[in-house]
Amino acid sequence: MKCFPSFRVILLTLSILVVPGALQSCDSDPGAADDGSAALQSSGQSKKDARGNAAGGDDISNSRRNAITRAVETVSPAVVGVNVTELRRRAVHPFWRMFGYGDQMYETQTAGSGFIISDDGYIVSNDHVVGRAERISVTMTDGTKHDAELIGTDPVTDVALIKIDVDDDLPYLVLGNSDDVIVGEWSIAFGNPFGLFSASAKPTVTVGVISATSIYLEGSEGRVYRNMVQTDAAINHGNSGGPLVNGEGKVIGINTVIYTPNEGNIGLGFAVPINRARMIIEQLRDEGEVNRNFNPGFRVQPVNEAIAQAYDLEKIEGVIVTQITDPGGVAAESGLEVADIILEADGEPVFSVTVLQSMIRYAVTGETIPLKILRNNTIRNIDLTLE
Repeated sequence: MKCFPSFRVILLTLSILVVPGALQSCDSDPGAADDGSAALQSSGQSKKDARGNAAGGDDISNSRRNAITRAVETVSPAVVGVNVTELRRRAVHPFWRMFGYGDQMYETQTAGSGFIISDDGYIVSNDHVVGRAERISVTMTDGTKHDAELIGTDPVTDVALIKIDVDDDLPYLVLGNSDDVIVGEWSIAFGNPFGLFSASAKPTVTVGVISATSIYLEGSEGRVYRNMVQTDAAINHGNSGGPLVNGEGKVIGINTVIYTPNEGNIGLGFAVPINRARMIIEQLRDEGEVNRNFNPGFRVQPVNEAIAQAYDLEKIEGVIVTQITDPGGVAAESGLEVADIILEADGEPVFSVTVLQSMIRYAVTGETIPLKILRNNTIRNIDLTLE
């Protein structure tokens, strides 16, 4: 896993809906257009030819259509804008508490994105978009607005599921395979940056490539961002919860965070891999929550120089098991013992306690984490089954 500890993870909800008022025109200089037209006519082409209506015009028009435009045409109708009303608490200064005043509750509006995954109205978004919502409103590409119900949310993976009730069958997106993503292939991000969806009733589209896969980010508020898909497609505030799709128009991730030192887009956007999200979505739809009802039952500490010397290690690596806290816990049942040095977990080097903790916190009940351990100078493999 690649990690960037020196930057901040920026969640992409939009707290205040502001449409910039100083959009610059992209019109060309009229004089330049006249010069070009005259040049075409002087070479024997008519104005009609220059507009593509003569022979060969259809070929030019067809060449503008490609995998990206086809994906945009397919995906756009199933992307939605999400507007959320939250209740937040404003702490009162201790001075005023002496006079009987308590904390105040106030409403705030935030905006994000989502996408439809079934014809009966299930919509995927982020936990940090809708997880604390009092009211959720969804704007469709036909301009209609619908109240949405929060079906379930998972703060750990930052995935949430909402639903709207509609009479008609809805367009929905096909979930792809994020394990099959190719670094360098096209990636297309859809969403509601800066609340523009509410004004236009259509998603904003940005295009880039897959920059990297299997990225680990240090999240906040208990979130764990593992195996994230990185793209250089522009992702901005309000894009949270929107789909990241490939050239086939299949969802490969949920746009979630940008990693930046200055809170602006610098070409580093990250999406929750859809394969992980699919597992979470199924649990949320079936049970309304994600089951992590297991007890790891062990404690570890980093391998330091003294431990490395005692175990005759060539280098300082891994974490060492210092205690089995529960005889009936996951660790004991899996055969883990005190003094085992855990070198790898699920094929990834365990270079800190945080890496192992986040991997266990990220898992759900029933999953197995393969461990590579060192015991009595012998490498062993143990399956940590989280039952």
